[in-house]
Amino acid sequence: MSEQIKIIIADDQRLMREGLKTIVDLEEDMEVLATAANGLEAVELCRQLAPDLVLMDIRMPEMDGVEATARITAEGLAGGVIVVTTFDDDKFIVEALQAGAKTYLLKDLPSEKLLATIRSTYRGDIVLQPEIAAKLVKRASGQEAAADQEAAEQLTEALTAREKEVLALMVNGSSNSEIAARLFLSEGTIKNQVSSIYSKLGTSDRTRAVLIALKKKLI
Repeated sequence: MSEQIKIIIADDQRLMREGLKTIVDLEEDMEVLATAANGLEAVELCRQLAPDLVLMDIRMPEMDGVEATARITAEGLAGGVIVVTTFDDDKFIVEALQAGAKTYLLKDLPSEKLLATIRSTYRGDIVLQPEIAAKLVKRASGQEAAADQEAAEQLTEALTAREKEVLALMVNGSSNSEIAARLFLSEGTIKNQVSSIYSKLGTSDRTRAVLIALKKKLI
């Protein structure tokens, strides 16, 4: 059996905790170490168990998901935090990502997409849902009305045709493996393309690259 991804689930709704645990535990490459009913419990469990990933709700008693994510990230208590919530408010999304969450998922997504995101995040291949990315870029556009068109044009020219193709699929929420299959290329080639895109966009973060692409209309 392959190496298992160790996970902690934090959600104040028992039914949701147990549902997520059942979904995750059915996968051979994943294991739920423990569940928490609030952010404070999640932080303490992370200190004890050092999970690879935490599936974190936002609104919880004792300590909410944003503060818990910030503490877990600051102290390096887990490999990463994936927010899984019903709240799609721009404020929560921005706060969670600023607190250090790797990505932000809405609970109405299919279970296979959740599992794919867990695996992608564990590998360091972070994917942001297109609808979440759209909300963030809309918020950013509202805050920065004066767009730098010249800079956007320079960025567009800097990207090769292949990089633009890869970037478009990244914006669509595709992982590196999915992009490789779509373009009939090796995953190693796609990783090199993504690294080049990061360099040209001045970031080392997939989420930020997607936001730049959307905001600057690079694709």
